[in-house]
Amino acid sequence: MTVIEDPDLVRARAGDDAAFTRLVAPLRRELHAHCYGMLGSVHDAEDALQDGLLRAWKALATFEGRSSLRSWLYSVVTHACLDAARRRGRRATPVDLGPASDHAVVDSAPRTDVAWLGPYPEALLADARHEQREAVELAFVAAYQHLPGNQRAALLLFEVLGFSAAEIAEMMRTSRASVNSALQRARAVVAEKVPPRTQQQTLRELDDARVREIVTGFSGALERRDTDGLVALLTEDVTWTMPPLPHWYQGLPAVTDWAVRVPLGSCGAWRHLTTGANGQPAVACYLWDDAAGAHLAWAVNVLTLRGDRIAAVTSFLGRDQVTAFGLPAALP
Repeated sequence: MTVIEDPDLVRARAGDDAAFTRLVAPLRRELHAHCYGMLGSVHDAEDALQDGLLRAWKALATFEGRSSLRSWLYSVVTHACLDAARRRGRRATPVDLGPASDHAVVDSAPRTDVAWLGPYPEALLADARHEQREAVELAFVAAYQHLPGNQRAALLLFEVLGFSAAEIAEMMRTSRASVNSALQRARAVVAEKVPPRTQQQTLRELDDARVREIVTGFSGALERRDTDGLVALLTEDVTWTMPPLPHWYQGLPAVTDWAVRVPLGSCGAWRHLTTGANGQPAVACYLWDDAAGAHLAWAVNVLTLRGDRIAAVTSFLGRDQVTAFGLPAALP
């Protein structure tokens, strides 16, 4: 039986870079999400994806078609991610650095010596499958960072992307037994670090109107300096983290003290834009600046829900975090 190859594959093997771009285009978004799951940073993901695709372009003549082009590209890009992870180390959250503070630390300085976990814009998940959206939830990506690179890769390739252990063994240039061992170890670590219910499950059980109420309630409480309104939205064991600040808070008393003294107290006037990150509801925060005469981009707050309450607020501080979502740097 004669196998008819994709004409673009034939052209790409002959050096046609436009044909290679067309071949890769349908897979680019899911490959990017895979790189983010591996590396915990949208910028590192973009760099690794570019590196992986350059490797694939240079090695395309060696692709013999024994596997699908998709699995071959995942193999090349995963190795690019593993190399990047070895060079840069794992991404951290404030929770990884030490225990929660029991009262507001108002003079906390950013930690510039830490590679922080970053958010993933919702726009990059436009066509993502359910498993892919779960895989980039903050709790999961933070948990992956505690895995060695080979375990991280095996878990994502198996659980999220549906490759078999045999396929992963070929991709990773190892044995099937090694892949199964890596999967077993990875599952045990992740199970200890993620909640029993994913955000995708929680969001499916809440109608869109209720999610909007929670998000607008959170934003409105900050804008009105409404402590009671904010507290009413939070779980008893709520956490609030603010990378790159190392201090974080857990439980209503500590979180309330932080909120009253800083975002509801000394910060000034807020405005907000609703967005999404990591498959979760999120809010871009803008803080009034007298010199600029405008509200300037300050942070992306990613909300983790439990039932219809907020169980965690992760404030990714920095104007670049906001503009990376395609949002303006200032609101007049």
